[in-house]
Formats: sequence, structure tokens, C-alpha cells
Amino acid sequence: MAASAGQVPMSKVELRISCRKLKNKDITSKSDPCAVLFMQNGGNWTEVGRTENVQNCLDPDFAKCFTVDYMFEQVQKVKISVYDLDNSTPQLGDDDFLGQIECSLGQIVAGRPFLQPLLDKHGKNMGDSKIIIRSEEVKEGGEMVMCTFTARKLENKDFLGKSDPYLEILKRTSDGGWQVVHRTEVVKNNLNPRWRPFQVSVHTLCSGDKNQPIKFDVYDWDSDGSHDMIGGFQASVQQLIEAKGREFPAVNEHKKAKKKKYENSGYVVVESFQVKQVPSFLEFIYGGMQINFTVGVDFTGSNGDPRQPNSLHYINPYQPNEYQQAIQAVGSVCQDYDTDKLFPALGFGAKLPPYKDVSMEFAINFNPQNPFCAGIDGILAAYSACIQQVQLWGPTNAAPIIHHVARFAAAAQQEEPTKGAHAYYILLMLTDGVLSDFDDTIKAVVEASGLPMSLIIVGVGDADFSEMNTLDGDDGVLKDRSGRPIMRDIVQFVPFRDFRRVSDPIATAAELAKHVLAEVPQQVTQYYAMRGLTPKPRPQQQAP
Repeated sequence: MAASAGQVPMSKVELRISCRKLKNKDITSKSDPCAVLFMQNGGNWTEVGRTENVQNCLDPDFAKCFTVDYMFEQVQKVKISVYDLDNSTPQLGDDDFLGQIECSLGQIVAGRPFLQPLLDKHGKNMGDSKIIIRSEEVKEGGEMVMCTFTARKLENKDFLGKSDPYLEILKRTSDGGWQVVHRTEVVKNNLNPRWRPFQVSVHTLCSGDKNQPIKFDVYDWDSDGSHDMIGGFQASVQQLIEAKGREFPAVNEHKKAKKKKYENSGYVVVESFQVKQVPSFLEFIYGGMQINFTVGVDFTGSNGDPRQPNSLHYINPYQPNEYQQAIQAVGSVCQDYDTDKLFPALGFGAKLPPYKDVSMEFAINFNPQNPFCAGIDGILAAYSACIQQVQLWGPTNAAPIIHHVARFAAAAQQEEPTKGAHAYYILLMLTDGVLSDFDDTIKAVVEASGLPMSLIIVGVGDADFSEMNTLDGDDGVLKDRSGRPIMRDIVQFVPFRDFRRVSDPIATAAELAKHVLAEVPQQVTQYYAMRGLTPKPRPQQQAP
């Protein structure tokens, strides 16, 4: 049967990256590589995402993968650049370049695996440095594994103190090798660690074959990158489902080959391992779940005098400023999932008429009893009017507005026993600089992580936003001052400058929205899985 007009046959593929023999750009240690994926769109390279940063390693196997659309009928150009990340700034220009490749997605898919030498920016080989890319089609189906692993009596690899163990999970690849698909956090100075619960798809673990062996290796983390193998075991998903409470000996095969009396280097315990069918984001939408969109705007003095063209809040009738562009870009996507199209818009860090006290939480339409604006155009109109009346001040405190939205999310959570999965909240916070209440903001995020809520932060202007990456949580588990960890990742941070295209503001808006909202569907499904809630039945509607 021919595809209907406008229908595009498409698959999704998962790309996993490894590198070998990278150049060492550090003097006292090894390079800290990160791989960055770009795809060409309209003749321009667009960043799709970045792997984690692997410390002190010249042969990294990146655990973070990329899922991209694959279209047979198109030449989809791909560029992967590898950098030695030496600082926390989001720009790559101040990091050491370790090589790149340019190819098509078709070449990657056809490779088993795709292996190429890394090239410099002039197309010359970077010595023996190579990149390996494995691809696999993402099958439909929402089976997820929720699991918790602990260990006991692990062998101590440290002379001073105890081992710092982490667990690495690897899947068998089509070419007979092993590919890292998950790493736990490091538990410091502990021979009986309990790693944080995590979830991963059945497809990621075993490509859907529940009888396929999976490899579990325990390492002792070392700051110089020379992580010592403690031991490991192999088991299938099916075996692990039936293994609740079971201990698997962690065997170091190299040590076993040398010592006849060697038995194991401790035990890995399967505390829990459950396979569940996780509903998709669209199933929740079809069941009537509403996305409640709120905007929070930074009105602090560091934005500059709004009457001056160099101010970040300057209203130019011919060119929207970055605050306006971000509100339009993200709001235009979110508004489609809210039936009444009424959105609260809040400000912080300004003095309101009669200019006595600084407010860290005010309605930009100056109506605290009804801060709702009619549609995205209503938000933009209220913003333009507000900036003419407030006095920019400070400090830059984000926690109050996060708490404001969290109160509504908490109320929605309390209604879930009767209303089910009916409401999810997205807070878009726009700020021009470093937060003054960073610890309080972390605490607010940790508290909100258990609620039906996501936080998108867009950095406006050219300030140093490196501290914001801590909130994103991609490089580790976010914890508040008391040590309480975040329950799930709810924050996405991006600097607007990464998406500037003066000649094409429409493309800028599209790229920004795509980037900051990409994780929201997963955050929604993770929240409801954590709460044990399924979508409400799709209402039956009569055809006209």
C-alpha cells in the first residue's frame, strides 16, 4: 500500500560511540573526552547532543547514546567531534580538539560497526586515533527495567581507605563485542555499596532478546582514570527477573587465571529487577493530561537599562529580544497541550510601582489574583508593558518562583488518587546570570523532582552560565545541602547564545524549542511510572 500524501516513512536509530588512542592534551593526566553529535539542517550544522565527559581516558566507551530519525530516502549528513573538556563552560572553542569525522547516517547504519580514523579540521589523520560507531534500530514497545543493585564484601583495591565502586552494564553487539549501556554513580570508600535505583529500556539492555547475556562489571574508580576491575558476572534479563535477592559472584577472570584457589572478589546483589510496560507520552496526552505552562522572567539590574539598545530587555519593534524569542519558541509548542490557553507569567528581581520593595515573585500583568495571560501573545504583551513600568533591581533569586509552580504541582499530585494522570507543569525560567540563591534553588529542584513538574532554564545574554550545568544533573546526581538526592532529572538548561542565528530567527526558535523540550516526554513518563499511574482511557468521540 502506498504511503498517504505527507506521510514520511521513518525509523529511529540509536548511535553509540567509542574512541581509541585519542591524543593526550593534558600534561599531568589524560584527556577528558566528550563526543558531540551534529547533523546538517539546511546547510548548517546543528548540535544534536553530547555524550558524558569521561575523565582521564584515551579509549572511552561513552555510555550516553543518541537516538535520531533515520530516513532512507535522504542523505543525512553527520559530524561527530571529540573534545578534551577542561572547563565547565558550554562553548567548545576553549576546549582541546581531539578529532572529528563527517559522514552520512547511511554510512553509519551500513557499517558493522562503522570504524574510521579521526581527522583534524583540515581533513588529515590524527595519528592512530579512531572512532567506532555502532547503530541499532529502536524497536517500538515501552518495556522498561526498574532495578536496584547492591554489592557486598567487594575486594579492596586501595592502600589507603576502601574501594570506590561503580557498576558498568554492557550489552552484546552484533559484531561480537561489548558496548557500555549504563554506568552507575561511584559510591566512595565502601565495600558494601548500594547504587541508586535506575531504569533502562529492555531494548537498550538486550535489543529485546530477554535471553541474551548481559555483562555486569564492578570497578574501583580512580581519579587518574586507571579504574581497577574488581569483578563481574553475566546474566540475561530473564534470569535477572527471577533473581530478586540473589547474589552473583563478582569474578575477576584475569585473577582467576593466575590463582588456583581464587573464587571471587565479592558479590553483586539483585535487590530488585522488574520489567514494566511503560506507557508513552502520547498515551497520557490522549488520556486527557494537560500541560500547564508557566513563564518566569528575570528583571534584575544586570540586564541593563531597558531604554538602551544594549539592554537584554530592550524592546525593538523590528527584532524581538532573546527573552521574547525564548517565550515564543518554547510557549508555541507547549500551548498546544493546554485547552484553555491561559498561562501564568511571573517576574523576579524588580521593584514594582511605587518602587519601595524588591519582589522575587510577581505577576507581570500586575494582577496577583489572576496572573494568567491569554495565549503566548498575551504573555509577550504583558512582558512588553511590564518592562516599561518596573525598576530592575536584584538579587537573582530563582527559588521563589520554582516553589510557586511546585505548589500547584503538589496540589495536582494530591488529586491523582481520584483524577489520575491529569496535569503536568512546565516552568520556563529565563535569566541573564548567575543565581544568587543557588543552594536554595538546588533545594527547590530536589523537592520538585517528586512532583509532576519540569524546569527549563534558558540563559539570556553572554554571562558565565557554567554553574547552571550543575542543575541540569547530566554529570552526576544533584543533591541539596542535606545530601538528599534528586528523585529524577527534571531540569534542562541551555544558553540562548548556542542557538543564535541572526539571519534566520525562525530556525533559531525551532532549534531552541526542540533542544529544551526534547527530554520532557521522558520526564513525564518517568514521573507517572514512579507514581505507578497509567494514562486515563482515551475519551470516545463521535465522528462529525
